[in-house]
Amino acid sequence: MVMTHSCGLTTVAVFLAGLLGKKEDAARQQLREWYRDAEDKKGQPRETLDETGCFAPLLKWILSWWASDERRIALAMDATTLGQRFTVLVISVVYRGCAIPVAWAVVLATEKGAWKPHWLALFDHLRGSIPADWCVLVLANRGLYAHWLYHHIRSLGWHPFLRLNTGGKFRPEGASEFRLLSSLVPQVGARWSGRVTCFKHRPIQGTLLVRWDEGHTEPWLILTDLTPEQAEVCWYGLRAWIECGFKDTKRGGWQWQHTRIQDPQRAARFWLAIAVATLWVVSVGEEADATLPASTLDALPETHIARRRTTRRSRPRLLSCFRRGCLVILTTLLKGLALPLGRFWPEPWPNTT
Repeated sequence: MVMTHSCGLTTVAVFLAGLLGKKEDAARQQLREWYRDAEDKKGQPRETLDETGCFAPLLKWILSWWASDERRIALAMDATTLGQRFTVLVISVVYRGCAIPVAWAVVLATEKGAWKPHWLALFDHLRGSIPADWCVLVLANRGLYAHWLYHHIRSLGWHPFLRLNTGGKFRPEGASEFRLLSSLVPQVGARWSGRVTCFKHRPIQGTLLVRWDEGHTEPWLILTDLTPEQAEVCWYGLRAWIECGFKDTKRGGWQWQHTRIQDPQRAARFWLAIAVATLWVVSVGEEADATLPASTLDALPETHIARRRTTRRSRPRLLSCFRRGCLVILTTLLKGLALPLGRFWPEPWPNTT
């Protein structure tokens, strides 16, 4: 997948056949049977791959490469669609502008039914996979907010960081009357944080973080169980990285949008290859990104034009860790060197929206 920049079955099979000296049809059949049900495979005895048993090991794999002095990690949850065929519910580790899937469920896009059982099962598969003394933030957009989700995340010992719509009501700690959430953000520039009871129906006691900055069409209203002193509303910016992960899965990376798989169970097993490949290239790309020399103005004269035009902002990432990882692996092989294995060196969590 990394060499062909595609998860397409035929593409990968043709590449492997040429590399290993196999027949293309044989290589393709081997790959196809990997994600089929046991009864659809040739030979005896055969088994069906249970991808859910790989969720916790995937997350532990990431933690084993995590910086030893960092005991915080952010997870984002969201759904992505593949036309009218599939909806994939995904929990990912969000990291340096990328996202690594660690748990997912594939359902038919046109299938009726609630997502609640799927989300609960995904979190339960990850239960106990992160040490209890870590700070685990779980971020979700307002379309996924639910009281049961808030409580289930807390039951894992993790911290919900869920965005709310402005249409609900809240009651500040010590107050007797409920107020509209929208009253907290009447205009751009509004900020507020405090302990509250949110919603009259199915109330939740927690911390509400509110902020509306210039350049944003709507405010952020975040509900969490962390105290106002422990939490920063800007952390919600990490959630956007799961969208970058979906891009890497499709047109920006593995070309998942071209798959011909019709069965959701087969697609769910197929996603295991996507997750492992993503984990590898992001870890390799991040290690290369983290070791890039930082350019400074120290060697330039005081009157140099670069000093006058600098914005004093940190160096922007010109290439994603995902893309850089693919290039590092490719160039390593062209040089005839051993395949690289990466590490994870988290950046500080954001302090601006």
